[in-house]
Amino acid sequence: MILNYVWLAFFLSAFVAALVQTLAGDLGAFPRQMEALFGAAKTGFEISLGLTGMMALWLGFMKIGERAGMIEHFARAVQPVMRQIFPGVPAGHPAHGAMTMNISANLLGLDNAATPLGLKAMQELQSLNPRPDTATNAQIMFLVLNTAGLTLIPTSVIAIRQTIAVQQGVAGFNAADIFLPTLLVTAITLVVALLAVAWVQRISLLRASLLAPLAGFVAVTGALVGWLASLPPDRAAQWMGVIGAGAILSIVALFMAAGLVKRVDVYSAFVDGAKEGFAVAVQIIPYLVAMLAAIAVFRAAGLLDWLMGGIAWAVAAVGLPTDFLPAVPVGLMKVLSGSGARGLMVDVMQAHGVASFPGRLAAIIQGSTETTFYVLAVYFGSVGVKHVRHALACALLADGVGLVVAVLVGYAFFR
Repeated sequence: MILNYVWLAFFLSAFVAALVQTLAGDLGAFPRQMEALFGAAKTGFEISLGLTGMMALWLGFMKIGERAGMIEHFARAVQPVMRQIFPGVPAGHPAHGAMTMNISANLLGLDNAATPLGLKAMQELQSLNPRPDTATNAQIMFLVLNTAGLTLIPTSVIAIRQTIAVQQGVAGFNAADIFLPTLLVTAITLVVALLAVAWVQRISLLRASLLAPLAGFVAVTGALVGWLASLPPDRAAQWMGVIGAGAILSIVALFMAAGLVKRVDVYSAFVDGAKEGFAVAVQIIPYLVAMLAAIAVFRAAGLLDWLMGGIAWAVAAVGLPTDFLPAVPVGLMKVLSGSGARGLMVDVMQAHGVASFPGRLAAIIQGSTETTFYVLAVYFGSVGVKHVRHALACALLADGVGLVVAVLVGYAFFR
């Protein structure tokens, strides 16, 4: 229901803004919105079409892992932690394994791999849903944790920064200097998201079976971060790519080997999984087009610019520094559109310099936030859920805290 009101608010506010602009003499207001509207429909279809191949690929591999029994092993390995966070999911259910693999792909910054794995997890969780059009507690927890965007290696952001640094002729530039700040921001955002959903769903997190594995994860992550931080920037970037790609390909090889040992017809299993991937990608189209269209008209109406003007006035009025403001639109847009936020990040880097404070802060925000409305539309849309309950409120709370923390961490590291 909340998503319904948000969607209506985007369209109606954009229409009112265009009407006011037209009455003020701007005859291009409504044509701009029409162009944005049809462009968003095309973009939504193209994104879904592009996702089809990736969905078919990864769900094909997932089907091999499922028939070889590897997904069940994944589920058993994470059962102590998952049982605390997802009390409504039975022990050993395939959803545990799918969710674990999705979270792992997000940690490594492998967005293309994470999305189909996440959609597979949503399908498994939907099999436990007694009311198919309404999100379950487990689906909400999984989705909100996804929107928290915990990322160990922001590979795409580092690559973009390095490319722009070369274009701008910045000598000795360390494109990986946002690595630690981004990890810190995403970790804090994840904790906020987890606490918010746990509070609403009345889940107790103060249990040794949950805290002990998390402490181990923090220790391993800290050791990896320390090792990468000790390497030269170019060498660290290379190892980040090796770790990310190696982890995913290792999982694929493991599934293949397990299928061979269990005498699974891996080719047939892959084809069966790929067919499911195609069906899921097609089902996403109407939900994705609906959300992108609303966002497009909102942006074309200039309402995002008005919002930023209000924020700048409020910040200046209380006497706070305003040098972080050029990077804030990246965070606001990231909630709505990943590609739009990426474009704004590049714009900030080009306008202020890739090595500037706004440029670094924009990169941290881009690497540590998630496209909340996109995730809601795609993940819930893939299983036909229409009533998202408290998912949007908890996700937006985590987004807001993440943006504020990103600014504070940016000042701590680069000011």
